[in-house]
Amino acid sequence: MFAGIDEVDWASMEHAYGPADDVPGLLQGLASADPAERERALDGMYGAVHHQGDVYACTLACIPFLFELVVDPAVPDRGGIVELLTSIGGIDLDEDDEDEIDEDEIEGAANYAMAAAAVTAGAGVFFALMADDDPGVRVSAPLALATLHGNPALVLPLLRERLVVEPDEEVRLALVEAAGRVALRHRPLTDLIADWLSRLAAEAYPPGLRLAALAQLARCAPQALPGDVVRVVAGLLRQLRSSSPAADAEPGCRSAEAHSEPEPAGAEERAEERAAPVTLVGQLRAMPAEESAGRTAPWTADLLRTLHVGLDDRVAERTALLTDQLCSPDRWQRIDAVRMSSGLIRAWRGSYAELVRLVGEQLCAAEPRLAEAASHVLEELFGLAAPAADALAARVAADPGAWVKEWASGPPGLGSPVKALSRLGDARAVPALAAALERPEVPHDVGFAIGYLGPAARPLAGALRRRLGEVGLDEGAYDRASPLLAGLTALRAGEAAPEVLRVLRGAPEYRGEWLRTAALRALGSFGPAASCAVPELRALIRRPGTSAATEAAETLWAVDGDASAVLPVLIEGLQADHAHERRAAASALGRLGALAEVTAPRLRALLGHEELWLRVDAAIALWEVSGRARESVPVLLAAWEQNRHVRVRVAECLARMGTAGAGSDAAHVLRAELASVRRHNAMDGGYGSHDTYEDEKLLALCRRALMGNTGKGPTT
Repeated sequence: MFAGIDEVDWASMEHAYGPADDVPGLLQGLASADPAERERALDGMYGAVHHQGDVYACTLACIPFLFELVVDPAVPDRGGIVELLTSIGGIDLDEDDEDEIDEDEIEGAANYAMAAAAVTAGAGVFFALMADDDPGVRVSAPLALATLHGNPALVLPLLRERLVVEPDEEVRLALVEAAGRVALRHRPLTDLIADWLSRLAAEAYPPGLRLAALAQLARCAPQALPGDVVRVVAGLLRQLRSSSPAADAEPGCRSAEAHSEPEPAGAEERAEERAAPVTLVGQLRAMPAEESAGRTAPWTADLLRTLHVGLDDRVAERTALLTDQLCSPDRWQRIDAVRMSSGLIRAWRGSYAELVRLVGEQLCAAEPRLAEAASHVLEELFGLAAPAADALAARVAADPGAWVKEWASGPPGLGSPVKALSRLGDARAVPALAAALERPEVPHDVGFAIGYLGPAARPLAGALRRRLGEVGLDEGAYDRASPLLAGLTALRAGEAAPEVLRVLRGAPEYRGEWLRTAALRALGSFGPAASCAVPELRALIRRPGTSAATEAAETLWAVDGDASAVLPVLIEGLQADHAHERRAAASALGRLGALAEVTAPRLRALLGHEELWLRVDAAIALWEVSGRARESVPVLLAAWEQNRHVRVRVAECLARMGTAGAGSDAAHVLRAELASVRRHNAMDGGYGSHDTYEDEKLLALCRRALMGNTGKGPTT
């Protein structure tokens, strides 16, 4: 083994962390008799040689040696090496990807292509591995063949033959998954594979296999799913539960006999082997292993996730399935349902009241992971969490120790139930926030929570003011003051103007610009109640063309209403070097309304600017200062189509215009948005904590715009 490895000029190559001269050691480590050494070697391969899926010259040089390892039965844990090879060779660049490659990416794309060719050329070895003695190899081999082998006519019959004789349930599920992968890669075979999967989903087969077949049908041929798929899947989950009643019990409910069972032979050695690795790969493996402990069918969650992805926009069916899962006596099925409910609601619009209510019921579960998962889901739902409001309030009242969460590094934060209840605007969160304000270190997000509560949080103004007055104006001032300033801004607590003014005047150099911005925002929200700050604000606007002057001018207008003082500063801001400073000036001018009509030509000139967000802010401001929508609306609608993230900002303006002012084109766009079942900001493989909130806000604004609830007079 490893013949010729020393003849490769590894030192001339690089991986993610520098010279690749350590790669021979990693390859040899994969064959080590020491489990910890194998784990470290695999960790190094993924962490450096195949970092985040990248393929380097050294990755290509490894491929022949990796094939040597997977065919040697003396090498332990070869299943992980099969998965590594599958990852290295399984990246397909389609024509769209190739069109988007720039000059800097050409070498990387060439490496992907060479890796795919090299691994595909050797993929025939995986046929023999389908019957390997090691179940871990047999689990990995089917997907390797389905992903890498170019002749599905050879792969499909083998998958079907192996399914008949394979004794291991997890391997059987892998065989079914591989069939779905073949169908996705080779579309002409989809009908044939769908017919086989439909037969596997029939009642003659075990529930786990039937569920796997349904999941792959949803993935590659959703039209072939049975019409009553929700009923069928719910029945399969009940069968899986009944196969092991012990799995349904809450923690602490196991019988004395279960506790007294003797340890199986070799358990101590296996425990040491599991504990040995302290690597990234080891940690990633440990997480699902910990999740799987105590589950009868730990693969159920993956199958259900695959099923949900395949069901895609069939929101009603997905909701019904999750509702059924949340009523399960099996806490693991409820945990899975809570987590998948988050993914459904975050990406798709629908009627979720009953689903959310059931998620709220999990807050009182004895299983801590279930209660924690439910609170995190509800935290992201904002107003949609209303059906769970009473459950959240009960959870908050029952567990004051969880009102604030401490972190090993960084400032403390509010606990999820408190945040979720606050985001509902529910006054029952106020005692928790009041307690948080008395802590030595105020949670960083307390101000934002107060913002969602509105007038209900008014009793907290005194504590916010007192704590702000205690903040030392040193290098840590911003971290300590910003949550307090955010809370005072939300409450428009003008009585705190002296304390805010002290911060504005004494902001330290470190993060001082951020702190001044937060203080100015607070003073602006106070309006005339902050008149004590007028001299300071007039001094700040004497440096026109700077972001500080623009911010101060906007605040001065809110406090003093002196358009003649702020208008020259904001006009100067429109000519600033940075687009974000121009945006701030345009938005501030819009607040002046007709008093800033003289700036209309300057705003009009920005409608063709290359920066999309600046075009949008200029268009909105132009309408606000001129009262005419004709020039602004086409710019806003074009931006709507170009960047989905600008839609809330545009919809806010259209809602104030009303469709009578914005015209029929705007009405068409708004109705199309309301008709879409997909959330406008849904992303594959990622999400933001406020995505659902922003999308629900967009829907509300679209409806308001179409109802003609405007905030201005005629705009024709």
